[in-house]
Amino acid sequence: MTRDVVMVSVDSTLVAAARQMREHDIGDVFVLEDGRLFGVLTDRDIVVRAVARGLSPDVVTAGDICSRKLVTVSADDGEWYAVELMRLHTVRRLPVLDQERPVGVLSLGDLAIDLDRDSALATISAAPPNT
Repeated sequence: MTRDVVMVSVDSTLVAAARQMREHDIGDVFVLEDGRLFGVLTDRDIVVRAVARGLSPDVVTAGDICSRKLVTVSADDGEWYAVELMRLHTVRRLPVLDQERPVGVLSLGDLAIDLDRDSALATISAAPPNT
């Protein structure tokens, strides 16, 4: 699990969210409302749901286009439970919550590193990012 997740508020513009993604070299941010997880915004969401539709990233907010139907786990859930959730819902990342507050994100790559260190996915996930 990655504990240092980047969070933006529901009213952050897409430009502000994209800057956070660039600054932290990540592809998604958690969107919060009143300290609780509201949704997840990815770089793909920005492109497909806003820019490709001609919406202004200076006006549209993270809360407007983020994914809201989230599959989450608690910090106490086991890795194999997370794997099954990912399979069932075909997702690559799971927000990790303590009650309704985000404490981290568990990725498919994290699980590959922990559960199958010799796999191609684990090797790719452990490598430094392309910049």
